[in-house]
Amino acid sequence: MNKTLNIRGKLISLDSPLVMGILNVTPDSFYAESRKQSEKAIEERVQAILAEGGDMIDLGGYSSRPDAEEVAPKEEMRRLAFALEIIRKHYPEVMVSVDTFRADVARSCVEDYGADIINDISGGELDPQMFRTVAALQVPYILMHMRGTPQTMQQFTTYTDMMDEIMRYFADKVNRLHQLGVNDIILDPGFGFSKTTDQNYALMSHLREFRLFDLPLLVGISRKSMIYRFLGGTPAESLNGTTILNTYALLNGAHILRVHDVKEAREAVSIVQKITFNSQLSTLNS
Repeated sequence: MNKTLNIRGKLISLDSPLVMGILNVTPDSFYAESRKQSEKAIEERVQAILAEGGDMIDLGGYSSRPDAEEVAPKEEMRRLAFALEIIRKHYPEVMVSVDTFRADVARSCVEDYGADIINDISGGELDPQMFRTVAALQVPYILMHMRGTPQTMQQFTTYTDMMDEIMRYFADKVNRLHQLGVNDIILDPGFGFSKTTDQNYALMSHLREFRLFDLPLLVGISRKSMIYRFLGGTPAESLNGTTILNTYALLNGAHILRVHDVKEAREAVSIVQKITFNSQLSTLNS
């Protein structure tokens, strides 16, 4: 069956991979260009994401980079509410995913500001009420793999069998979510979270294994340390590496790319689809 997401009662097809543009309303996200805190900067970023071919926005008010400072729930909600009010005022139809691991923040963003998707980096580990909250809200849920917290996650990179443990993690949580009545679950392997550089590349090489779940797959590697630490350089110098890995991800089953650079990701989607279409056409004509 074709994969879809139910957004406000409308089925969004994933036959063509979607591009999720990152909008951080934080002062400390790892990539400085993604930080937007004024009304003008937020509006301009949303406009740019849409103009460059983005399908949705992922809005974050809590930096999840390694060793990021703790942000109080009230402050996280203040940042998100400020941005959501601007987005809904100027772009009421745009799909918005909210990046939060707090159930109360998720509920308010959906009920009070019309957020469409909840993106939880902790997979329900940091707030035991998250799964029931998402079930009650009946919005798509991005389930990511991580150990620990953003402050401690890089202390938890020892695995007996990383892929086996990640697959078991998802199997357990998907089962629990389904039992609660959550219909739309998106898997995110969690590149850069509780994983070393080598482990991130090993995870990328096993991407096709996530087809076992028959669920949409989100890949978020945009300008991350797995690129700039391996190649040398900085997040600002990591666009080429990002595009290469996004293309690899698309060829191996990714349905959603979470990115800073929307235009380049959209071009990667278009080229991969062109290759796939022409390959199918060649087979039919042979």
